[in-house]
Amino acid sequence: MKSPISSNMLAVFGIIWVTVMSLPTLLVAQDSPHPYNYGNPGDDLPPGARGTPNIHYLGNIPLGGFLHVADVEVEQELDRPYAYVSKRFRPSGMDIVSLEDPKNPKLIYSWRIENAELHQGSGALDGRYFKHNERYYIVQSTQFRAGGPNTDLGAVVFDVTGLPDPSTVREVGRIRAPETPGGFHNIFTYKHSDGRPLLFSTTSGPHANIYDLGLFLEGDPNYGLIGQVPVPQSPYWALRGGRASWHDYYVGFDPATQQDKLWAGGTGGYFVFDVTDTSNPELLVSITNVQGVVHGHTFTPSPDGLFAVGEVENQWQPLRLFDLRNAWSEGGNPVVQRAISAWTANYQNLSHNHEVRWPFVFVSAYEDGLQVFSMFDPFNPRTVGYYDTYSGPHMARGHGNVNLGAWGVDVRNADGLIVVSDMVSGLYTFKMDGFPSWNGHDWNMPNISSAQDWDNGPDGVERKTTM
Repeated sequence: MKSPISSNMLAVFGIIWVTVMSLPTLLVAQDSPHPYNYGNPGDDLPPGARGTPNIHYLGNIPLGGFLHVADVEVEQELDRPYAYVSKRFRPSGMDIVSLEDPKNPKLIYSWRIENAELHQGSGALDGRYFKHNERYYIVQSTQFRAGGPNTDLGAVVFDVTGLPDPSTVREVGRIRAPETPGGFHNIFTYKHSDGRPLLFSTTSGPHANIYDLGLFLEGDPNYGLIGQVPVPQSPYWALRGGRASWHDYYVGFDPATQQDKLWAGGTGGYFVFDVTDTSNPELLVSITNVQGVVHGHTFTPSPDGLFAVGEVENQWQPLRLFDLRNAWSEGGNPVVQRAISAWTANYQNLSHNHEVRWPFVFVSAYEDGLQVFSMFDPFNPRTVGYYDTYSGPHMARGHGNVNLGAWGVDVRNADGLIVVSDMVSGLYTFKMDGFPSWNGHDWNMPNISSAQDWDNGPDGVERKTTM
């Protein structure tokens, strides 16, 4: 049975990781897809028999073959049952899937970049939706490298208000970043406490870009760019010759401090910024010098911001949990240097992305599929359920390379629907016993998660009144 790791095992992982880092050629990713016979005798279990009894398989739709599926985003309103699936490599683009019947997901729209065969690189990786002036939009990030067209293209924005009629989907514009060619690897859409719909994007440079999507839709010549968040200097900078980058973001409102906070993983570890003033982000907390962490991947807090989950995306690396309570009580820019606990599904593997719906953490764990663990006691995380979406052999992409299987995960708060994108087998839908919906107030927490309230803004904002 898959179970959390112990502190003794974590120490072993640290030794293994340091050893592997001294042999970096063993961990080089295979960047180009290739066919593989991933069926194994004994792995071909029927749907419903691949996980714990409390995780209920609802439906699945294949979406394109080996390594072609990337991240997934689900709309939060029940009367808009749509999931957006990024499609990487060639032909790169986006699929829209109707979840009107979660047991029978249906592909209702596909978009592919023009002249797809000419484009180089990973392509479309991450999609995020937003609502503005009663219309709905999806922002599809792209990452094309030199040797083909659109190397400066960061994202394509579509108006999807008219769904389920696919004929109404239309492209409204493209966000380009010519100063940092290579596109946006990850993006995050956020309803700021002042009401603006914002886009946070990674770039190939040592900073994040912040866009006001309202300005973008109005035709701003600078695509709505209103700010940047630099990667802070850390001890790991010297080892990289001063080069730095971000990887992934989460942005959430903190009712206790009335601040909009960016939680980011990148060179050196994990960092928290105050982005209430988007033109002048302020570094609040750094998590650096953590053994085994030289580059943060995904970083997500609990709804109250007192604890956080960090991921690094290396084999044998668990998810780490951090306690920030003392950091918030200190002045200046405090530095946290150690985790309080760790969790993994299988010590041979690694996890990719996760969504926090306190006390549960929903993980897309590559070869281990969907995993759910509880951080109700952050010092002792424990697995509460799982479902294997990936039935292939271990390290199918080569020695040391286990990033195949479940890529993305998202949760619809209104009814607890769980969606998972698998790089080989497509989009899955699930429900979990005891999770009919999620609202932070039910857990004595702020109602804060990656899901945005596009109509009302963040929970807990103290609205200022004027006489």
